[in-house]
Amino acid sequence: MSAVQIRTTQNVEIKYPSASLSDRIFAFLIDGLIVGIYVIICFYLLFVTGIDDIDWLFVLLFIPVFFYHLISEIFFDGQSIGKKQMNIKVLKLDGTPPTLGAYLLRWMLRIIDISLINGGIAVLTILVSDRNQRLGDIAAGTTVVKLQSVKSVNSHELIRKLETEDDYMVSFPQVAQLSARQIQLIERAIEANKNNAISEPAKKLTAKIKSTLSIETDIPPIKFLYTVVKDYQYLNSAK
Repeated sequence: MSAVQIRTTQNVEIKYPSASLSDRIFAFLIDGLIVGIYVIICFYLLFVTGIDDIDWLFVLLFIPVFFYHLISEIFFDGQSIGKKQMNIKVLKLDGTPPTLGAYLLRWMLRIIDISLINGGIAVLTILVSDRNQRLGDIAAGTTVVKLQSVKSVNSHELIRKLETEDDYMVSFPQVAQLSARQIQLIERAIEANKNNAISEPAKKLTAKIKSTLSIETDIPPIKFLYTVVKDYQYLNSAK
């Protein structure tokens, strides 16, 4: 599986496995199944209730089905039901969540990607693109990545590694004031950014720690939080 290397706005490089063509096809089929079931239920309800008003048909069927992918990705952070099941997600090439304009652009070009030649254009473009992008992704500056399983940071393993670093220099001795629970929150923020490209918790924690401990540094948030965890573990392992 190829990897997509993304440089975040904090100047941190993160490598995500590219969503494979099979992942994207299965996600598409799952979404198609969901839409199909929805259409069947709607027709059944309209038949049972005897409603034959064209306006109701438009509201219940056309709008949800036509805008399904656009609405799903906007409100579910780059994932439709199918993408969520396949553990894949739409991201900007800088690692940030796509903007409304990016979602709209990739959705508009979906007609060309998916509809023409039975989706052959989308398949061909994904196969030849360095970042597994279809036309909509290329135009919107997005790609689809495979999310890694979130694993908690093994503090004991980190301590053992630090104990072997005899020349390790603590950058922020103030972190000794933090509690174990606060460190756990920091570790979760790091993992959320690394595995799911969720950067907001890391930014907020960085600002909070700097303010609380009176730390002044220009280190990017993720690198700062990594340093805080290492300093904390080193200081506590020395006790």
